[in-house]
Amino acid sequence: MDALLPLGTAPRPDSDQDLAARLRAALVGLAGDRVQGLDAAKILPVLDGADVASLDLDLTDVVVGMPTGAQDKPAPWRPEVTGREAAALRTLRIDAHPMVAVDLPVDLTAEITGLQFSWVTAADETVGVEFVEPTDDSPVSGHARVAVSRDGLAGTVQGLLAVALSGNGIALNDFDLQVEQAGPREASLRIEAGIKKSFLSATVTATASASIDDAMVLTIGDVELSSGNPIVGAMLGAIRGRLEAAAGRKIDLSTSLPPGVQLADVQIDVGEDIVLTAQLA
Repeated sequence: MDALLPLGTAPRPDSDQDLAARLRAALVGLAGDRVQGLDAAKILPVLDGADVASLDLDLTDVVVGMPTGAQDKPAPWRPEVTGREAAALRTLRIDAHPMVAVDLPVDLTAEITGLQFSWVTAADETVGVEFVEPTDDSPVSGHARVAVSRDGLAGTVQGLLAVALSGNGIALNDFDLQVEQAGPREASLRIEAGIKKSFLSATVTATASASIDDAMVLTIGDVELSSGNPIVGAMLGAIRGRLEAAAGRKIDLSTSLPPGVQLADVQIDVGEDIVLTAQLA
């Protein structure tokens, strides 16, 4: 999302209902044809002077898909700003039970406190908000929980893979995805896919693992791509090299976040649902 969000003509919203209506219109406009259902989402802001004491977004039944290209991407709002007033969004809560992201139902709960923004007034007599990135002097805190069903994840990955392969004349005739938990912050992934092209058929196996240590450093490991069919195995050579180059890669999740956003903990729970939780300091 752009740092500036337009909210229509001046003056700025002075009631909860007015702000909710303007936020809905702005979000629907930004989402374009990729997101469906935002017009029915529950948006509940509570104004307190210049501040927004709380903003609850219920995105249940919202559907996020791949861009269709049927609608041009909206141009970013780049007004000539003539005035700014600092304000705070004290508590932002987002819920979705569930929303659908590329055919995958996702259950989401998140709460963030301490967000800063500015009300802006433009020369053309429009108003909006300008989001202010957190800093060490104005940090945010909060938590988030994201859950997907194991079967739903497998179905979505299978569908995306089938579409990708069909573009190269390859049919996907079998698929199995396994996700296993190896610790509170560690999981492994194994995919076995049966493919067929012309007279060639084979089973391709892909594996990977991911772990996060106490310092919030993500390590990618056990990345392999193989096939029992030597011809298919040779065809996979270039792809295998790129994938396996990721093995051992380390990503410091804390330093990848902006100042003022400190990741305190991440947990993964693999059962019938795959649940990822995160806690901000």
